Amino acid sequence: MPSFVKMATLAELPVGSAKEVEHDGRIYAIFNVDGVISAIDGICPHQGGPLSEGEMNGTCVSCPWHGWEFDVRTGQSSLNGKLKQPVYEVKVEGDDVFVSVS
Repeated sequence: MPSFVKMATLAELPVGSAKEVEHDGRIYAIFNVDGVISAIDGICPHQGGPLSEGEMNGTCVSCPWHGWEFDVRTGQSSLNGKLKQPVYEVKVEGDDVFVSVS
């Protein structure tokens, strides 16, 4: 059974925003796209760019360093069908955003 950790509040994640959170040595990128909260691994696999700082286009984020793109809902790369970022389950309870860490 997954373990969930509070990583943000809805006030910290207005629509169209992202937040980077470190937990147990892992970097998570949490996004609010049209009121839907998603979480993926926050480090771009290319050269370690911070995905939470990337530009959003719909549900895709572009790494700010070299432009690699990932869908924040699925983790799938739009540039390479074999490349996928880990996606983490999200639960919103009241104003708190919890992300699965197991």
